[in-house]
Amino acid sequence: MLDAIVTVAATDWSAALGGLVSELEAGKVLFFPALRFELDRDETALLRPDVRDPKSRNISLRPDGNLAGAAVTGTEHGRLGAMIGRFASQARALIDAIAPSYRTHLRAAPASLRPSQVESRQQSWRADDRRLHVDAFPSRPNRGERILRVFTNVNPHDEARVWRVGEPFDAIARHFVPRAKRYTPWQAHALKTLRVTKSLRSEYDHLMLQLHDGMKADMAYQRDCPQLTHAFPPGSTWVCFSDQTSHAAMSGQYMMEQTLHLAAQHQCNPQASPLAILERQLGRRLT
Repeated sequence: MLDAIVTVAATDWSAALGGLVSELEAGKVLFFPALRFELDRDETALLRPDVRDPKSRNISLRPDGNLAGAAVTGTEHGRLGAMIGRFASQARALIDAIAPSYRTHLRAAPASLRPSQVESRQQSWRADDRRLHVDAFPSRPNRGERILRVFTNVNPHDEARVWRVGEPFDAIARHFVPRAKRYTPWQAHALKTLRVTKSLRSEYDHLMLQLHDGMKADMAYQRDCPQLTHAFPPGSTWVCFSDQTSHAAMSGQYMMEQTLHLAAQHQCNPQASPLAILERQLGRRLT
């Protein structure tokens, strides 16, 4: 577990960073302790809880430029959108620097500002991200598409973002796949017909949800599985495939995040993907 975090001495979001793709695709967290997302005084003033609409979990900027989840209006609304948009551009530049071969294959999801205090969030066990998990989307089947995330801590009060990072994905699969409920195509079609899911849930999507929920529901596993705790201080940035890296956010406030999607076949090593790992374990295609 000591090598689950790979520390990278970089201060430039766009300078080439060779030799990191294999570590990223192995499920490790790339940690940039000195890669700061710079804010001016007016932007720092936006780091307060009341910028977020209480009905929204985060403030998100969609790829089309629409800002959702913000409670502020006027000048502050425009400034908030511009700040998140600048972060999205720098996050994309960082991924281009790490993995230039991904560039033409990435699909951007919304970038977000997360102003809420992690410790005080009231959530169901299934939504509680303080429990170790791998990311999976109940309503948005992705058929093996990767979930690549860039995070940066912009906390103005010197408060770290603290994560737990768990064991490798193949070990998680060996532990939880035998417990998984059986995939039934008729149920997947019913969920799509009822618009519970936006598209047809594949067996891969079903298994990833089973892993996500199985991990979160098993408190003995949460306590006893191989894991480490890592503090990401203000001014630092980190990157991982969150569908592969077992992680839990334990504390912190004011973080920015960009999600990018990548089809598994466009990885440098497609055989390192969760889809390939699960298909090898089960001996059949899952999409």
